[in-house]
Amino acid sequence: MTNIQIHSDFDSGNIEVLSTSGTSARLAIRQDKDSEFFQWYHFRVSGAKGRALELKITGLGKSAYPGGWPNYRAAFSEDREFWGRTDTSWDADEDGGTLTIRHTPAGDLAWFAYFAPYSMERHHDLIARAALMEGVTHRTLGTSLDGQPIDCLDMGEGPLQVWLYARQHPGETMAEWWMEGALECLTDSADPWGRTLRQKCTIHVVPNLCPDGSRRGHLRTNAVGVNLNREWHEPTAERSPEVLAIRNSMDETGVDVAMDVHGDEAIPHVFIAGFEGIPSMKPGQVEALDRYKAILERRTPDFQTRHGYPKAPAGKANLAMSTNQLAERYGAVSMTLEMPFKDNSDLPCAAQGWSPERSALLGRDCMAALGEWVLSKP
Repeated sequence: MTNIQIHSDFDSGNIEVLSTSGTSARLAIRQDKDSEFFQWYHFRVSGAKGRALELKITGLGKSAYPGGWPNYRAAFSEDREFWGRTDTSWDADEDGGTLTIRHTPAGDLAWFAYFAPYSMERHHDLIARAALMEGVTHRTLGTSLDGQPIDCLDMGEGPLQVWLYARQHPGETMAEWWMEGALECLTDSADPWGRTLRQKCTIHVVPNLCPDGSRRGHLRTNAVGVNLNREWHEPTAERSPEVLAIRNSMDETGVDVAMDVHGDEAIPHVFIAGFEGIPSMKPGQVEALDRYKAILERRTPDFQTRHGYPKAPAGKANLAMSTNQLAERYGAVSMTLEMPFKDNSDLPCAAQGWSPERSALLGRDCMAALGEWVLSKP
C-alpha cells in the first residue's frame, strides 16, 4: 500500500512527520522558535482520495495548553475555502498525550489545522481591499524582526480614539477572521453602525500584530520566541518591535477604547476579560466596560458573561499585558475578546464548531455593540 505524503513547509505550516505507514501517520508539533510553546499545527496530506486516514499527533501532554485537547475536534479542508471539523479523539495516556484525527477525503488532498488558518497572503488581500475603501488610510507602524510590515488602517473623524488589534498570539487565527467582519462593518457605506462609528470615532485597526509568528506557524510568539502580550510595560526594538511600534503610535493618538482580539484553547465560550486590578482605576472605568458587555450580550447569543478568566485583585493587574497597560496608561476602556478553538458550547455547530464565519459575524456584532455603546455614552 502506498504511503500518504505529509507536508507543512508553507505559510503557517507546522508539523513533524515521525513515521507513516499506508494511511496512518505518527506526528509531532514543532515548538515556537526559541520557546517552549507549541499547540498550533497546520499540514497537508496527499495521496488520500477515498482512504481512511488515521493521523496521530503525539507528545501533547507537554503542549502549551493540554486542557485544550479534550472535546476538541480538528479543522479540515479539501478546497482551502470551507473549513469543517472531523472525527477526533484525545488520549492523555497514549504516547505522551495523543490526538487522533480520522478522516476520509473525497479528493487526493486534505489540509488539517488547529483552527482555520489565516495566511499572510490573505492578510495582504485584506489590507489592500480595506485601504481602497473611501475614508480609509493605510500606514505602516513599524517592521517586524523578519522584516514584515506592521499594517494599520485608520478611518473616521470623531474625537473618540478607538484601537482594534489582533493576533498578538499568531496561532489564534480566529482573531483575524474576526477582523474581516469588523472591517466589513466599518468600511461599508451602507452600514448604519459603521457610519455611526466613523462619525463619532477615529478608529485604528491592526489586523495582525505578529506577522512573523503567523508565517512561521507559531502558536504564541514572534520570531525570537517572545510572547508579545507580556511586553507592553517595556517593549524593546530587540525583543518586541511590534509592540513598541503600536504603543508609540497609541501614545501619539491616545486611547479611549481598545479591543485586543484572541482565542482561548480550553474555554468553549466567547467572553471578554477586562482590566480589573489596575493600580489607577478611574471612576466609571469598569462600569463603562460592563455596559459594553451588557450591550454585546443582548445583541448576540454567541457572547456570554458567565464563563471567563478570574479577575485580578485590586492593584495586582499584570501591566505587561496590553488590556491592563492601556487601561492604566490612558484610562482606556480596554478589553480582551476571547473566542474558542473548540466550539461555542452555548450554540454548538456539528459541522464546523467555532468557525471563520462565526468569528466574522461576531466582528460585525462587536462593532454594532460599540456603536450603540458610543451613542448611549453618558
